[in-house]
Amino acid sequence: MTAMTGRSAVVVGGSRGLGFGVARAARDAGARVTVVARDLAGADGEQGDATDEEFAGKVLAAARPDLLIVTAGVAPAMRPLTEHNWETFSANWQADVRIAFVWLRAALKLPLDPGSRVVVFGSAAELRGSPLSGGYAGAKATVRLMTSYAAAQGRDRGITMTTVLPGITPHTTVGETAIRAYAQASGITAEEFRARVSGAPAPESVGAQVIALVADPAAAIAGAYLLDGDGLREHAG
Repeated sequence: MTAMTGRSAVVVGGSRGLGFGVARAARDAGARVTVVARDLAGADGEQGDATDEEFAGKVLAAARPDLLIVTAGVAPAMRPLTEHNWETFSANWQADVRIAFVWLRAALKLPLDPGSRVVVFGSAAELRGSPLSGGYAGAKATVRLMTSYAAAQGRDRGITMTTVLPGITPHTTVGETAIRAYAQASGITAEEFRARVSGAPAPESVGAQVIALVADPAAAIAGAYLLDGDGLREHAG
């Protein structure tokens, strides 16, 4: 018997990138996995708009997941502040923040069953800044704060919530977009910049680490975790 045999998971944004790695790891651990994405890319799951509150409520009501993982978001436009307009600057507020809001709210309103766990992916960019990505770093900081607010409400319902803050990685669309932009700004090639972050975990490793963190329903979970080449470690800030 594996770590999540007989349990269910919903992975929002699970058709690609880090979400794909998490969905695969959850399946490997024995969970029944429902992938949620606008484009399922051939995967089985629920196709729809992750910012749609009614859609989120229906998915959670049908799946009743023991584990909800939210990784969905959009790749930010990479350009200096003076080359942004408000639409490009606020893209991650309109997508990433809204997606986190919708699924956290739906998890609490249903609510998920006692013992359920929710993991929302933010970004380490909120700690280090990301001057070429418009409102991305601020949006991710809001995702973490909002998850902590929801966690306080969820505690009374027996629902544990946490945030994972991955660093830049060459294994995702967002990461590759940032690598190309910051390489150009630094006057080096994308290959040279990519070598600087070559230790970043691949989606499969991210998935395995996240599932290991949440698979034991009795294990204590912190409010947030940094995720980089050194693995998952508690963020004390």
